[in-house]
Amino acid sequence: MKGALNLLASVLLANIVPQAGAAADSSAAASLRSAYAELQPRFHDNAFGRPLHLDSREAPSELKGDIHAVVEHPFARVRESLSHAEGWCDVLILPFNTKRCEAAGRDPALLIVHVGRKSDQPLDRTVRVDFPFRLMASGPDYFAVVLNAESGPYGTRDYRIVLEAIPLDKGRTFLHLSYSYGFGMTAKLATRTYLATTGRSKVGFTVVDRDAGGNPVYVAGVRGMIERNTMRYFLAIDSYLGSLLAPPESRVEKRLGDWFAASERYPRQLHEMEREDYLAMKRKEIRRGDG
Repeated sequence: MKGALNLLASVLLANIVPQAGAAADSSAAASLRSAYAELQPRFHDNAFGRPLHLDSREAPSELKGDIHAVVEHPFARVRESLSHAEGWCDVLILPFNTKRCEAAGRDPALLIVHVGRKSDQPLDRTVRVDFPFRLMASGPDYFAVVLNAESGPYGTRDYRIVLEAIPLDKGRTFLHLSYSYGFGMTAKLATRTYLATTGRSKVGFTVVDRDAGGNPVYVAGVRGMIERNTMRYFLAIDSYLGSLLAPPESRVEKRLGDWFAASERYPRQLHEMEREDYLAMKRKEIRRGDG
């Protein structure tokens, strides 16, 4: 019971992070360490093929996904590269739906993100979402950033991306990524239409049952949707961090290729298009952002 409560505390930490100070940072780091210890059995035996655990939650007016994972990147690299808004634009541009990302301003910095279809799309047909970027903690033992957006497409609101991290041994880092947003009636109707048409066969990662043959039955509906998007953002963070080891002139191509390859490890949930189509689309979108 104590271990379950520790893990729950870490999952809910996204609601505490904005109050961070020295004492809060210490408490948050301790909570993450407890979550890491609690998740050890699940890290060694899961369907992801890596030390990763995903949770999702559906409330009457909110969806939330949480990923806890060990990544093969040193804590210093995580902290230094994700402490500024420009690095987050390099992350957020990788998923299919992001059509452009621009970092602007200071204190707080602003991420101007354009989202649209999972295909090539003119910028004037996308939806702009503004994410104020806040670095909440950046010490030797704990790191946290928060991205908030008051409104999003199709009547969604209160978008929130929280990343926190603690160092592990052997140059590894333990991450907790939280992704959530709220919705009203307009968003509910748009989601219902999507799930009845384009998204009717899509699933998430949580196994909710087994069929007669013993095969897993995955969560569908809105929980499946939030799980897919949370995983896409996590893989984008991991791919971005990995690309920093490459020469500067080849980093974009490396992170694009790595993100697509990582997504294709889970084709049932994440496959959307062929590799060359994805690369061509993203090269165009990144050039547009640079311009």
